[in-house]
Amino acid sequence: MFNGNTLRDAILSAANNLSNNRKAIDDLNVFPVPDGDTGTNMSMTLANSVRELEKIEGATAGRIAAVNAAALLRGARGNSGVITSLLFRGFAKGIGDEEYMTAANLTEALKLGVEGAYKAVMKPTEGTILTVARVASERAQTALMAGRDALGVFDAAIEGAREALETTPELLPALKKAGVVDAGGKGFVLILEGMREVLGGGTIIASTARETVQQETESESRNAAGEFEGEITFTYCTEFIVNRDPQCEKEPQELRSYLESIGDCVVVVDDEEIIKVHVHTDHPGNAIENGLTFGGLVHLKIENMRDQHERARHDAKEAAKKPTKSADLTETIKPVEITKPVGFVSVCAGDGLTELFRDLGVDNVVSGGQTMNPSTDDILRAIENCPASTVFVLPNNKNIIMAAEQAVPISTRKVIVLHTRTVPQGITAMLNFNDDADDETNAIEMQKAAEKIATGQVTFAARDSDFDGHKIKEGEIMALTGGKIVFVDNDVERATLKLAGKMIKRNSEFVTVIYGKDITDIAAQDIERQLNEKYGERVEITLVNGGQPVYYYIISVE
Repeated sequence: MFNGNTLRDAILSAANNLSNNRKAIDDLNVFPVPDGDTGTNMSMTLANSVRELEKIEGATAGRIAAVNAAALLRGARGNSGVITSLLFRGFAKGIGDEEYMTAANLTEALKLGVEGAYKAVMKPTEGTILTVARVASERAQTALMAGRDALGVFDAAIEGAREALETTPELLPALKKAGVVDAGGKGFVLILEGMREVLGGGTIIASTARETVQQETESESRNAAGEFEGEITFTYCTEFIVNRDPQCEKEPQELRSYLESIGDCVVVVDDEEIIKVHVHTDHPGNAIENGLTFGGLVHLKIENMRDQHERARHDAKEAAKKPTKSADLTETIKPVEITKPVGFVSVCAGDGLTELFRDLGVDNVVSGGQTMNPSTDDILRAIENCPASTVFVLPNNKNIIMAAEQAVPISTRKVIVLHTRTVPQGITAMLNFNDDADDETNAIEMQKAAEKIATGQVTFAARDSDFDGHKIKEGEIMALTGGKIVFVDNDVERATLKLAGKMIKRNSEFVTVIYGKDITDIAAQDIERQLNEKYGERVEITLVNGGQPVYYYIISVE
């Protein structure tokens, strides 16, 4: 068994091991768009924990695990960072209030971490960090049943993680074609190996470069566990308990499968008497109808994320009763006074886009985007500094959605995260806000409007790649729609005009061209002139100086 100091040092060692290998993990990315920083995201996430753990001496293992989990939650960046934080949140639940980390609670900790991470991802993809963590947990369980001690259980987990990592190319063709393993899975193995160094009686792995990582790049990376997060939005949070009908022969798994077909965030927990259900869906009536086939319903609740808000208030009260858990983990964020019913927080990069979102009514803009994903804490601070009782959050990037959603249960506000995956979607969502509608109606209508917008992007290839049928060389110009590569060119202007031509349809009405910081006003105005000459009679074309990095042009078509 291991005491709190040992567990603390193990986590510090893990953070250093991850930081030392950050660049190698980043390089595993096979997607050529300049993002790919799974290693950077995971390293920065753990760095937030290091700052808290270094202040603690002589605490129990449970206390260390709780401090670590809360710090990671607040510091989580990108999908890879969020999933890492979820693994450690479950880990803390498994250790509980225990003074020592034992073989039994270590095994339970790994199991709960995996369960929490899988539940949080809309479309769990095997061949990712999820697979690596799951196999590690399964091996730990086998070792515990064989009577091995805490170190033996941990060693079994590492062995399983390493083996699972080597199988990731067989599960994800893109990895196999590139000849690499999953970046997030590799990061998780490095975390375990860093912890093992201390748990095995060694010392903390020294940091070869103390965490000074700048948010120079970001990604959904080959951490494909969260790659498709945010593609579908479901508005209504539906909860109920089924009093099981003894005559019903159907299994709860059938209910779960159905709910997964109409929504996400599905939780179905059952025993001999009841089935507890939680689902986010656009069709709560269908969920209820299907639930009724298993028995009578009680405690029915249909809300738009209000359950998270109520749970957060409950958790805050519990934390105040048990300050050793998490109430004092990070600097307290003091919310500003509420002076209005609704406010907005948006994520974007570029002075022009920031000014545009402010003109549209956004209260606080969080600097971030494709190559610099903000942390949950960054988003939370913006929410708490919004003088509104309800705050809509516009992530505007699919790799920021999960981090934004982590802020929901720890905010003092009612938070509604719209799944805007691009800046044009965020702009359109704001334009469709209705002062006279209630929160739920606005959430539905803003999301619907955002999803009707087609987004194109012109950027450069950050690395040589053979991806999605395209042979791409570093520095070439890439045109993307919906996050997918459409074609490759070697001229920015030609690529932009060609991409616009592919996006503009017969029924298109509005085209917005947002140019970045590397494009001159003259060059952008020439693009506008050429588009007007060809399409100006049937569509309205607007040119915006966004000042954004990474993307030379962002095109939206409505």
